[in-house]
Amino acid sequence: MTIDLKKEQQASLERPPFPYTPMTRVFVAAMDVVAGRETSLAKAKMLEVLAGIPYHAWERREESRLPRREAGLREACRGFIRWTQEARHNENLHLEVLDERMRELGLRDPWYLRQPARFGAAAFYAVFANLLARIDMRRAFQFNAEFEDHAEHTYARFAADHPEWDDEAVGGPAVAGYAAETGSELASWGDVVRRIALDERDHMNRSFIACGMPEHVAEYQGMPERPAAACD
Repeated sequence: MTIDLKKEQQASLERPPFPYTPMTRVFVAAMDVVAGRETSLAKAKMLEVLAGIPYHAWERREESRLPRREAGLREACRGFIRWTQEARHNENLHLEVLDERMRELGLRDPWYLRQPARFGAAAFYAVFANLLARIDMRRAFQFNAEFEDHAEHTYARFAADHPEWDDEAVGGPAVAGYAAETGSELASWGDVVRRIALDERDHMNRSFIACGMPEHVAEYQGMPERPAAACD
């Protein structure tokens, strides 16, 4: 079914952010220090550089444990692994779309998106994500849910701050591929940003389910079917 992206953007704007834990507040504050408080395409791109890392950490952890799982749990765990791969792929599509947009506008990557800063940030976050997954998966899921909630609200506000994007048609291969994979009709750059915001809501919802907090799922018409909880 066709999802009303403007309606869901408004729902994101009207829903208060989740009350973040201190760990998440520190992370958000650090992003503001590095990339500035105002959202830009470069800052959004930095979010996407990091966004897929936890899913990769969870995938690797579960794959290493899969042979030791009881036979009855293996299929559920394989489903969880497929979801982590799909989520990571989706975040990578966001990165490609934002990169395409910056190239169209002739914008260069700022210092924090260039090496060695980009590699350092990704490496630090990978160590953090892997360590948190080993120590407490429930906490890892909740941290990611809060991260994705922040991303959803960031993109929703980003689209609201740039109403002129609704008059800018899209046509690049990255957006075309993204629209095809998400089954969306993306007529403008405003729609692209709204669709990304909705993807982040889907990731947030799945993470809340995985950490045993389904009451925080933000439902909407046309949303993916609720999956089972994580196999851990």
